[in-house]
Amino acid sequence: MRVVIARFPFNLLKTEVQDAMKGIKPEPVTGESVLIGRRHYPVKQVGEIITRQDRRDFSAGEVTRALSRLGFVCRPAAALVPPTGLTPLEAASALLGHPARA
Repeated sequence: MRVVIARFPFNLLKTEVQDAMKGIKPEPVTGESVLIGRRHYPVKQVGEIITRQDRRDFSAGEVTRALSRLGFVCRPAAALVPPTGLTPLEAASALLGHPARA
């Protein structure tokens, strides 16, 4: 599939992206991420590897659109941030609803 990243056209296939990311250790995810195999990679890391360009040359949105068109599952930055301040019991209570007060 033809995609444009940083004003350059690339002909990419899903299998080519998967092969390029084999053996690459995922960096810590702090922004948008993409699921390749069973690993979550930052989209900028994947973009750098598949385009062989510096990360500053393209945006995360460009790579996210391209990877989504290829059939990868992409997640926004806020999706991986866990809620803070709640214990597992409090989180379960919040999901089930608080008990009615008499």
